[in-house]
This record gives sequence, C-alpha cells and structure tokens, in this order.
Amino acid sequence: MPKFKHVILLSDDIRGHYHQSLGIAEWLERLSGAHLEEIVHVPKLTGLQKFFKLKLSARKLATGGIDYAKQWLHKFGVSVDDIEKDTLFISAGSSTAPFTLALAKATGNKSAVVMTPSILGTRPFDYAIIPEHDFHDPTALNICTTLGAPNHIYIPDLTKISDTVFKGKDFTGEKVLVVLVGGSDSNYKLTPEWCEDTLGPLRYIDGIKIMLTSSRRTGEAVDKKLAEMFNGVPTVEYMILISQRPNYNSVTALLGKATHVLVTDDSVSMVSEAVTAGFKVGLLRVPRIQHKVKDFFGYGAQRFDAMFTKMINRKLIDDLGDKPDLMTFLEPPEQKHNLDYNEAKRAAEWIIIK
Repeated sequence: MPKFKHVILLSDDIRGHYHQSLGIAEWLERLSGAHLEEIVHVPKLTGLQKFFKLKLSARKLATGGIDYAKQWLHKFGVSVDDIEKDTLFISAGSSTAPFTLALAKATGNKSAVVMTPSILGTRPFDYAIIPEHDFHDPTALNICTTLGAPNHIYIPDLTKISDTVFKGKDFTGEKVLVVLVGGSDSNYKLTPEWCEDTLGPLRYIDGIKIMLTSSRRTGEAVDKKLAEMFNGVPTVEYMILISQRPNYNSVTALLGKATHVLVTDDSVSMVSEAVTAGFKVGLLRVPRIQHKVKDFFGYGAQRFDAMFTKMINRKLIDDLGDKPDLMTFLEPPEQKHNLDYNEAKRAAEWIIIK
C-alpha cells in the first residue's frame, strides 16, 4: 500500500513554483502509486489584504490546532469536507504555504513545502524540500536539500512533447543550440548591451540551428534587442520572446530538440531544468549588482555561485565565464552529461521512505 493514496498540489500560478512542486508530485505518482488528484489555485491577494489576511493570520497556523486551521480556511471560503485521509498536500512559494499547512492540519493529513516560505519557515511542515544554497538548520529532520531546483522535466516525455510542438521539424544529425535567457533581478542585471556582446557572435556561426526563448524577467528592452539581433538570421530556427507571448512556455519542447544548451546564470530554474534533461549546460555569466551587506554575509549571487561550483565539480555544467568561447562549446556533436541528476525524483524518494 502506498504511503499516500492522494496528492493535492496547491498553486499560486507562478510558473517556476508550480513546476517545482509538480515535478515532485509526479514522481510520487510514478514511484509509489499515489494519485495526483487535483491542482488547487489559491486566492490571489495583494497589498494590505495580503499582509493582514494572509501573512499575519498565518503565523498562528504553526502552533494552532485543527479548529484554528478550519477557521482560517473558512475565511477564504475553503471547505475540507471532501478531503480523504492518506493525502499529501504539496506546494512551492510563500503564498501557497499557509494553505498547504492549514489543509493538512484541518484534515489530519501531511504537508510538504518546496523552498523556504516567509513568515512560517520550514519547521511546521512534515516535509520541506529546499535548495542547498538557502540557509537552513542542518539538524532538522524534516528537511531534504536539493542541488538546484527540483522540476517537472521527465526525459522519456521530451521527444514526444517536442514533436508535438515542432511538427514536421526533424533535425537528425544537426547541431541544435537552445539558448535560455533569464533576466534582471535584485542580484543580476541583464542588459541589451550584454546580449550584443555575449550572444551576438552566435549570428556568425555556421552549421547550427538556433532556438531561443526569453523568460518573464527578461523585460521588453532585452526582448527588443534579441528581436533586433536575431530576426532574419538564417540559422535561427525558432525564437519566442515572453514579453510578446507571456503565457507561452516552450522550454520543455526546446530541450527535446537540443544537442547543446546555453543558460544565463541568473536563472537557477532554467539551469536545473536543462541539467535534469541530461545536458551539460553552458553557463553564461550575467553582470552582477553589487550589495555590500549582502555580499559580506554571503547572500545574493554568492549563494548561487556555491551551487554552480558543485554542479561544475560534478560535470553537470560548463562555466563559460564572462567572455564565452562559443565555438569550443559547440565543437562536439552534443553536450550531455549522462549522469544521474533528478532532484524532483530524489525528493519524492525521500518523502516515500521518511
């Protein structure tokens, strides 16, 4: 009999969060027979309503009992009448974490959180799956650390998904370079000038097919520059700019066609997805934003550097540095690692045996 018969996934509709928890949920289904019952979209709150109604009231969930959990859920119109026993609630992100904990407490079931949620932290949850580069208590028995981000990439499905998206496209025997472009955040500054200097040389490399996608963080200015650079270039087979098609996600389909993958180092999620798909990723270094206090205490980009160093040592990624030698990276027929790396699967195995 499986440890859990049912898995319910809670989503805040943030794609990166959803893919992390979905990957673990799907592996629980594959490995244990637990059925992924449904995906519940939590209420979207903003501003003061989010602060008072969600964050402040959620604090008591950590110590409150069944009755408080039911009362808390009732405020949001959430009923627990039809939820069965032997259910695992799982989610990623701070907005979904209180609902995950409350539902588990109110129904006598178990809770799993991916990443460290603000306000609640990881302690109240039965299972917490967090990246090694996040600060955590190494003695906590409810924590499983991952190298990078768990994700939904499943190698047996890549070709099928890719063939569905790229109907009639057969690149057998060709080099297909997939370029995954992230964007600016509090630690990194991805600019049009960086794109010209770093990605511009791809326009002049023959004998390859280029497929490129940006992300939600890329921004209109960089997307505009990418369009200016690559529109009309004969070797560019496919380009999706997310500022123009915000609801389109092509990463899985692209990985199904790739022989080589380049990813900007601001995106742990996309690096992790590409590595999970079996690629030795070419890491493109994006300019940093300097923070004296954060840098002194090892926060910010330094945390990700520690993760990338472990991936480099395991031969999962190739750090191409500030001035990447793209010709050398593209020289072999493909760049794959053939190593055992799937953190969603490993997290699911940990939940099953714990």
